Amino acid sequence: TFRMLVPALLILLFCLRGHAGLSPHFLQQPDDLVALLGEEARLPCALGEYWGLVQWTKDGLALGGERDLPGWSRYWISGNAASGQHDLYIKPVELEDQASYECQATQAGLRSRPAQLHVLVPPEAPQVLGGPFVSLVAGVPANLTCRSRGDARPTPELLWFRDGIRLDGTTFYQTLLKEGTTGSVESILSLTPSSHDDGATLVCRARSQALPSGKDTAITLSLQYPPVVTLSAEPQTALEGEKVTFLCQSTAQPPVTGYRWAKGGSPVLGARGPMLEVVADASFLTEPVSCEVSNAVGSANRSTALDVQFGPVLQARPEPLSVDVGEDASFSCAWRGNPLPRVTWSRSGDAQVLASGPTLRLPSVGPEDAGDYVCRAEPGLSGLGGGAAEARLTVNAPPIVTALHSAPAFLRGPARLQCLVFASPAPDAVVWSWDEGFLAAGSQGRFLVETFPAPEGRGGQGAALISVLHISGTQESDFSRGFNCSARNRLGEAGTQVSLGRRDLLPTVRIVAGVAAAAMTLLMVIIGVTLCCWHHGKASFSKQKNLVQIPGSSEGSSSQGPEEEETGSGEDRGPIMHKEHSDLVLDEEGALESKDPTNGYYKVRGVSVSLSLGEGPGGGTPTFYDFNSHLGMVPPCRLYRARAGYLTTPHPRAFTSYSKPTSVGPPDLAPRTPPFPYAAFPIPSHPRLQTHV
Repeated sequence: TFRMLVPALLILLFCLRGHAGLSPHFLQQPDDLVALLGEEARLPCALGEYWGLVQWTKDGLALGGERDLPGWSRYWISGNAASGQHDLYIKPVELEDQASYECQATQAGLRSRPAQLHVLVPPEAPQVLGGPFVSLVAGVPANLTCRSRGDARPTPELLWFRDGIRLDGTTFYQTLLKEGTTGSVESILSLTPSSHDDGATLVCRARSQALPSGKDTAITLSLQYPPVVTLSAEPQTALEGEKVTFLCQSTAQPPVTGYRWAKGGSPVLGARGPMLEVVADASFLTEPVSCEVSNAVGSANRSTALDVQFGPVLQARPEPLSVDVGEDASFSCAWRGNPLPRVTWSRSGDAQVLASGPTLRLPSVGPEDAGDYVCRAEPGLSGLGGGAAEARLTVNAPPIVTALHSAPAFLRGPARLQCLVFASPAPDAVVWSWDEGFLAAGSQGRFLVETFPAPEGRGGQGAALISVLHISGTQESDFSRGFNCSARNRLGEAGTQVSLGRRDLLPTVRIVAGVAAAAMTLLMVIIGVTLCCWHHGKASFSKQKNLVQIPGSSEGSSSQGPEEEETGSGEDRGPIMHKEHSDLVLDEEGALESKDPTNGYYKVRGVSVSLSLGEGPGGGTPTFYDFNSHLGMVPPCRLYRARAGYLTTPHPRAFTSYSKPTSVGPPDLAPRTPPFPYAAFPIPSHPRLQTHV
């Protein structure tokens, strides 16, 4: 079986090889092609053993299967289709036809190699700037520019020729619009013309692969020269405010067409012609006057500076300085004038010259160097100008603390202490301190601290601050202690002690207060005496026996005992009742006016009043005294002299005594109260009233 299969396989392979030689294939494929803009382009394509659909593609886009390619008016397919000829024609060629083309046998799946169509654009005639007649200045280097515009492909080459001879020394410039395209091409010819170049003809030629012969543009040279200018001033040296005339003269070919004047680069408005009149001032030294003359070829400019004499003018003021103590300080100022002014330095308010020139140096400054410094310039020859400029030197040093006047204060009243602080740099804090505390700001108990800028500082000593310590409700210790006001900055600290003065009542106030107190006391005594007399005047004694019991006296009053006064038995006395009262005022209806209800049947002893302010002198029993002999008289109303604490009477048998009760304290007398005798006797709290019937 195997031997029979081998011959069959060989026959099959032979048959397959015979059919392969008859398959569709390309007989001719398109190649890259270069075509001129507006010309005709042909891309060939031939197929063998294929009678199916053939189409062309442009950059991958199918153009269609018909031979006339509808939709593409300038495209068609030509050739004998039966013999397999399918050539692509394009006419006229345009820039958009530049692309990659393929011939495809669609049913056989065949594609030709890509063929690139390049469209060439011939250059246009170049343009020479300034042509066709170009004016050049003899002896002056010049540039001639030839420019080719349009979308020439490839980029044209620009060449310069004179009398058929190519000129060297050209520079080529190319401007790209976008990738693969150019916008303009320039060629610049640099030359220095001479007198024999007048009337010469130069040619600029643009050529490329699209136009090998190129296109030419010719120009004719015309040699001319710009104005030659001279400028003068009269007078050349002038005082400030003097009139000056400038004269501008020139020669030119072609003739002058205009004049333009300027000062310091700025046009002088309204100035025309070869003459200019001005009034001289200091600005003409630094801003020269120029005259520009123009003709058809060009222009020329000349300038001159006017020598103007003027007084000093300040250009740069001295700047304020702030330096630490011990460092160097340097001021500078600038004055200008013609001639140069003399500059001096001094302190403000002091005529002594410290230095001459634009700079003042102060080595190793101290607090005494702080203040204002003056840079002064003397007037010029004309007597005008001059002046002075000040700058302040601030010396940074430890604070300076000074106590300000503080008004005296009343005890328990408000007080205010002040201190003044000069410091540069400004103090970190101003602190008040005393025995038991300190305070920098805010309040603490009776103390309150306020710190605010002073209305005016000391020159060069930095900012001035006023710190105030308020005290509410002063105490005795506030007038004896010292309050310290201190300030601190980065360079050190300082302080001062402030004392609080005491303010007493004015003498007149004291006198008025004393007189008022005495008058009040006297008024009280008079009222007391008046009441006493009034009570004694109203009292009347009946003919009955009245006894007044008064504590005995150590001065002989105790010589008579109660046995001598009693005429009846002990039972007749009855009990003795003691009642407490605020003062000794006898009830006129119940005591002094008592009557016998038995009409004499019983022995009525009358009224007995006992006043006890405590124990009698010696501690004995109170003694009764008989006032029957005086019942018909009114006791005299008078104050009796106080002797040894007892008030005596004109009657030998009656007296009273004063014993200080243990329950009553010493009198609360105001300081420095006059020693009235009456005020020394305190009123007992409760006298006792005793009545016997």
